[in-house]
Amino acid sequence: MNKFIEQIILKTGQIETKKLNKLKELVLNATGNIIILGNGGSNAIASHMAEDYTKMLHKPTLSFSDSARLTCYANDYGYENAFVQYLKEFSQEESLIILISSSGNSVNIKNCAEYCTNNKRKFILLTGFNSTNTVRSFLNKAELEFWVDSTDYGIVECVHEIILHSII
Repeated sequence: MNKFIEQIILKTGQIETKKLNKLKELVLNATGNIIILGNGGSNAIASHMAEDYTKMLHKPTLSFSDSARLTCYANDYGYENAFVQYLKEFSQEESLIILISSSGNSVNIKNCAEYCTNNKRKFILLTGFNSTNTVRSFLNKAELEFWVDSTDYGIVECVHEIILHSII
């Protein structure tokens, strides 16, 4: 079997059912909008899941994937603060925020976790790579966290999408 596929099977097998059930509970019981944020491949996952959560779960879900708005915010607020600005404009106290950083070292995602912590926003973290990555420093503030023990972007991204898709 292909080594990549073997790793996907191994890593998905390590996901705790209890955590998946908690994710499903948080998403299905969200009383406000759901906002999913990530960079690069994680942004594509965020966009895909926002569409599916809205369509399939009937939960109003947003992602920050509008290139005009994203480049405007990056230019005006700095890339490290662009997603925080998006949260300031589109989240409410009832919102559920899902933050994805494959490496766990995305400054803009870390800044979102800090914003959520300081502004009473429920948030979920999905990271990978090093178990002491910077985004995981908010582990005790998050409602839930999924860490994928891999340094391969493809593995981490695929497992993150499987996690988020599994509750539909």
